[in-house]
Amino acid sequence: MESTIISALNLAFNPVAVIWSDEKPHDALQFKPGKWGCVMSLFASAAKGHTAVFDRETFGCWGGGVGLGFGNQYLNVPGGIKAFYNFLSTGNNIGGMRKMAAEKICNFVGNGLVDDAIHGERYKKSPELVKQFVESLPIVDIPARYVVFKPLRDVDQKNEKPVVIVFPANPDQLSALVILANYGSGGSENVIIPFAAGCQAIGIFPYLEAKKRRNLRAVIGLTDISARKNVRKQLGKDLFTFAVPLEMFYEMEAHVAGSFLQRETWNALQA
Repeated sequence: MESTIISALNLAFNPVAVIWSDEKPHDALQFKPGKWGCVMSLFASAAKGHTAVFDRETFGCWGGGVGLGFGNQYLNVPGGIKAFYNFLSTGNNIGGMRKMAAEKICNFVGNGLVDDAIHGERYKKSPELVKQFVESLPIVDIPARYVVFKPLRDVDQKNEKPVVIVFPANPDQLSALVILANYGSGGSENVIIPFAAGCQAIGIFPYLEAKKRRNLRAVIGLTDISARKNVRKQLGKDLFTFAVPLEMFYEMEAHVAGSFLQRETWNALQA
């Protein structure tokens, strides 16, 4: 699948197509069933040229299952959904039940997240605020068996239709993408930055935009510092994600010619 944006922005990594499919790609990277993993690490692999696939048994973590569109996987957190509310906020280190929940979570996520399970990630001030956050998410159970991450260059347009295209972008490229997303619009709010996990900002949030008939918006992600930590060795420390519904991607592609991307200010930033 061709893209003029890639060359105009001089992207270092492949844009990634997010595809819903009932067929599993051959030789795709995939987590083992029931094993912990970060969805964004496989996104990084796709940005570097590989294909990855997920299903309802191999989404890596509960937030990843939610982010990919496999329903409310927070209900399946060891110790119950309240244990997740504690995990994202103040932790599971008070009282016998909370300690038991922490132990169950640790058994799943391994030693790397033991401290977070016990003391909390502290991304929300209280479990009650985490509950509100979860209830506000655009959680969906997609009508497909698999979610596929594929380098855009490898997408077969005759047989595959991505739901979302995700650009890995440095600050200059991100700035250009924001301008391009607003280039053909009289408004100025065609891009959002939700508080969300890295996978949710390339999954359920742009999925929601893709369902709309008009006023589509792009979604900036990788503001999730846990995800940034997980992809830093693969992608470096200066990238964000910019996810657009397929229809919006085509509009942005059509707007490259004659735009600021062919003017001196942008060229100066490339020097």
